[in-house]
Amino acid sequence: MAYKKKYAVMALLGVCAASGVAWWAQNKSAPSGDAAKPAVTAAPGAGPAKATAVEVAKVDTMTLVDETQAVGSLRSRQGVMLRPEVGGRVKQIFFADGQRVRKGQVMVQFEDQLQQAQLSQAKAELSIAEANHKRNQELVTQNFISKRSLDESGAALEVSRAKLALADATLQRLKVLAPFDGITGLKQVNVGDYLKDGADMVNVEDMDAVLLDFRLPERFQAKIRAGQKAQLTVDALPGRPFSAIVQAVDPLIEANGRSVGVRGCIDNRQQQLRPGMFARVNAVFGSRENAMVIPEEAIIPQGGRTFVVKVVAGEKPDTLVSERVPVKVGLRQPGKVEILEGLAAGDTVVTAGHQRLQKDGTTVRVVDLSQPGAGKPAGGPAPAGAPAAPAAMAKPGAAAKNVALTGPNPCLRGADAAR
Repeated sequence: MAYKKKYAVMALLGVCAASGVAWWAQNKSAPSGDAAKPAVTAAPGAGPAKATAVEVAKVDTMTLVDETQAVGSLRSRQGVMLRPEVGGRVKQIFFADGQRVRKGQVMVQFEDQLQQAQLSQAKAELSIAEANHKRNQELVTQNFISKRSLDESGAALEVSRAKLALADATLQRLKVLAPFDGITGLKQVNVGDYLKDGADMVNVEDMDAVLLDFRLPERFQAKIRAGQKAQLTVDALPGRPFSAIVQAVDPLIEANGRSVGVRGCIDNRQQQLRPGMFARVNAVFGSRENAMVIPEEAIIPQGGRTFVVKVVAGEKPDTLVSERVPVKVGLRQPGKVEILEGLAAGDTVVTAGHQRLQKDGTTVRVVDLSQPGAGKPAGGPAPAGAPAAPAAMAKPGAAAKNVALTGPNPCLRGADAAR
């Protein structure tokens, strides 16, 4: 029993000795640890080391085109299917497929022997009626006949003249004439065919100018008006833009689609376009010079309002801080947004890193300042919006200049005639 107590006392003394050594070692190293602690915490506390990295872009100015896209179809300025007014057998055809014809040109002649005989008969009856009336006039002056006989001969003369006019009109209806200058389609009759009245013979199309019919949503009805320009392309002629002049806007809004019909005119004297083609239309409502634009990545929608984070100079020298600014946006183009209110030309806005800027006055550090300002407008989304408008506007103008050498624009002639 005494042996066990002896070992217990020795163990207790060993534990006490170890605790004392540990306490001494800890107190000895404390000064060096406390001195090092301020050195470690001082570095993160420095201002420049805690700046938030962001990407920025400058507020730029450019010419913006107010436009919208639609689809439409082409049709002839004038087009008609020739049909006979009376039935008969085709005697002669005076045109070929795809031939240009003039207004009043005889296209198809029907058999007219019977009508020619009726015309000759009417002429003979008119000759007799004229001779009888002249003779009665002489007899009345000599009092050989009554005034009544003279009136009857005069009425017979008028009837004969009417019969002659009727016979001549019936004969003329056997000739089918071209109603206007144009190009014939594919004929659907041959010499010797017997046609009933109203049967299709051939279509005639006036293609010197073609009409463009398209529809726009009703929200654009206040913007579109006669005289505006519309750019279009057709799938059948890729890479060839055309320009149309808006001639009229339908006053009726279609109830089913809530859209308004628009009709434009295209100068087609080069005969590149054909009726029935499908067209992709870019309706141009107007343009704004020196419009302020920023990359669309800078826009922050929140609670029905639109904000941007502007980078401004801080209170300390050589520091930049963030400032959230409400803005009013206007037109949108691929990669670009117009700013109507809230910014000025030359301001710097954040395009990447918004989520790290929780409050105004946050110190920021700009990453690659030159690239967002110059790189994106030159090689980013901006070229899709900026060069597209000049290309679409310039090429149709050049084409119109080439055709202008052959005479005035038929679309403008039509507008002048309508006025």
